[in-house]
Amino acid sequence: MARIQRALLSVFDKTHLVPFAKELAEAGVELISTGGTGKALREAGLPVTDLGAYTGFPEMLDGRVKTLHPKIHGGFLYLRGNPAHEATVREHGIQPIDLVVVNLYPFEQTVAKPGVTLEEAIENIDIGGPAMLRSAAKNHASVTVVADPRDYDEVAAQIRAEGNTSLELRQKLAARVFARTSAYDAAIAEYLARVYATKSESGSPDLPTELNLRAPRRQVLRYGENPHQRAALYGRFHDYFEQLHGKELSYNNILDLAAATNLIAEFVDQPPTLAILKHTNPCGVGQAQDLRGAWGKAYATDTQAPFGGVIAVNTALDLSCAEAIAEIFSEVIVAPAFAREALALLQKKKNLRLMRVLRAPLAAESREVRSIGAESFLIQDRDLKIMTEKDLKVVTRRQPTKEELRAMLFGWRVVKHVKSNAIVYVGPDRTLGIGAGQMSRVDASRIAVWKAGEAKLSLTGSVVCSDAFFPFPDGLIAAAKAGATAAIQPGGSVRDPDVIAAADAADIAMVFAGVRHFRH
Repeated sequence: MARIQRALLSVFDKTHLVPFAKELAEAGVELISTGGTGKALREAGLPVTDLGAYTGFPEMLDGRVKTLHPKIHGGFLYLRGNPAHEATVREHGIQPIDLVVVNLYPFEQTVAKPGVTLEEAIENIDIGGPAMLRSAAKNHASVTVVADPRDYDEVAAQIRAEGNTSLELRQKLAARVFARTSAYDAAIAEYLARVYATKSESGSPDLPTELNLRAPRRQVLRYGENPHQRAALYGRFHDYFEQLHGKELSYNNILDLAAATNLIAEFVDQPPTLAILKHTNPCGVGQAQDLRGAWGKAYATDTQAPFGGVIAVNTALDLSCAEAIAEIFSEVIVAPAFAREALALLQKKKNLRLMRVLRAPLAAESREVRSIGAESFLIQDRDLKIMTEKDLKVVTRRQPTKEELRAMLFGWRVVKHVKSNAIVYVGPDRTLGIGAGQMSRVDASRIAVWKAGEAKLSLTGSVVCSDAFFPFPDGLIAAAKAGATAAIQPGGSVRDPDVIAAADAADIAMVFAGVRHFRH
């Protein structure tokens, strides 16, 4: 194939632009460029043809119209070797443009800024850039198109060696371009849909009529849930978490880390709280005047399950708590900050991952998306409901005590994050027994009682929390026999009167939260 004769460069992100352009100039490639890009190249001493001079048509409308011109897109799109196309471009004085280097206005970064205005967002919608990228990528049989500065070195190396790029590289770059323009358009569509959204009866924006998923691959993982499964991490995970120490996170680590972060987010502005999770389920949560005390309560719930688990705290991890945690093997610790002494101690454990929360993940996303196969997805609002005492409805003769109310509100934050069917026995500041993921609510309660017994924790005077209503009185009766004196559940069963009667007979104070917390 002939050598690359002519390149058009028009970039917002000028990272590594000048060294790359120098390589092109040294290879005898003519450089055509637009305003800011051309200025940067001229200041570096490179010969540049101004775009307006090349097309014979000046930039206009504050630069909104500059590259949408037949001499530009004709130079990209005509089929080399096609007699009719060759005759047409000769007739109209269109020359081949063999290399296109374009990246786009930073729309995604602009709309992510706090307080961004609609006008500012609109001005950062790139029109000419995506058009050029798509034109050049369509004709990648002949044209090399580069949308990412990370590809400059490979392109430059091939031009330096051969005067052109290989078809294999052009194919790869074209695919990346269409992925980039697709993601860019999706970002614009999502932003405008959110800004102009019709409000639902609840006051929140309606669910989108079309789901646009965009997330660049950020990290290839060693494997997925099991070693025979391939896996990778996509999206902006690293904008929210910083790894301070330890091996690369695994697929399962990331799932557990997300679950732990979501759970501990329930306890923002609460006293020091610590949660231990395993396979995304809480196995202990404690609250105290300091994290060392919170650790003791959380760990006491289940002294076996925390081995190889994930630990999350709602305040800076101090040395005293770090010393206690260091006595067992953990996979990940996530905290908003680490005291210097605590970090130094924990960094002695080479297999322990230490993660700092940079931004609250749930604050950024109010909805969650799940793939269900068959090229289908489910989208729903996140379960962000935080209950307060005024939300609770007492349905029994006996009113809960202040301590029971505290335990209810504590436990209700935890049970939301336990896989259904979920039963959690709690005190005012600690979990006592957790039963997760059972097909029967009674079985979940039995497991929670058994776990408390294994940990030698008394359930006398405890509160039982159920993520969904008790369909029959048997679950509540079993909790009373275990020692629970109060219960919190959503209510809403046709047998609520029978369950309330059973609670009254056992002198249990029961409240309805009016909100279910299924977690599948």
